[in-house]
Amino acid sequence: MTHGYHDGPQDPTGARPSPGREEFRLQLQGYGLSTAEISYYMPDYPSLLQVFIWQFYDEAPHFPELRKFLDHWRREVEAVLHSVRLAHARLLGPREWRSVNGIITIQ
Repeated sequence: MTHGYHDGPQDPTGARPSPGREEFRLQLQGYGLSTAEISYYMPDYPSLLQVFIWQFYDEAPHFPELRKFLDHWRREVEAVLHSVRLAHARLLGPREWRSVNGIITIQ
């Protein structure tokens, strides 16, 4: 998962995990899919409000990934934050997934 503000997680061997496997692992650890609508404006044009949509995996209720991103924005991006709206859904949890032995035949 690359966020643009850091290199993203890596496995102990240093290899970057495949996106699908990494997303599944995060879901099993309690992360949910979050969508942030970030409204901002450029200092030279304060009356022109713009919107940036970002979808990512994060942990409710503290949202550490969103906080890291917004901290990065405040430090590195020239645009001024106006507001942030957030939607979050936990897609899968550890107690919802179980291994099943057997073969299922679909005809």
